[in-house]
Amino acid sequence: MNLLLNILWIIFGGGIILFFEYLLGGIALCLTIIGIPFGLQCFKLAIFAIAPFGSKIEETENAGGCFSVFFNILWILLGGFWIAVTHLILALVFAITIIGIPFAVQHVKMAGLAITPFGKQIT
Repeated sequence: MNLLLNILWIIFGGGIILFFEYLLGGIALCLTIIGIPFGLQCFKLAIFAIAPFGSKIEETENAGGCFSVFFNILWILLGGFWIAVTHLILALVFAITIIGIPFAVQHVKMAGLAITPFGKQIT
């Protein structure tokens, strides 16, 4: 079932577009030394964007450490807030129809990861 939903997500839910956007953003951020930690988080979002069904977001053991908190604050200030808002708007659009509700749930999960990606892992 997860495979079928992931295929539908790639075709109709914008999964392939999100994947390439996060991938290109991650590559661009990794071109600078300062942007490497943020680029790695974009790669994490890209992996989740291509196949969100069956994946869970869990906090790592050092999620409350100063590194994660500091970089999450920077992430929010430098664009993470707007990424999360975009996913929430897409969730509202998909939630209009009953068929789109599973996609809306995945966009809400992505919004949670997009607002604070440091200290979280995808399983």
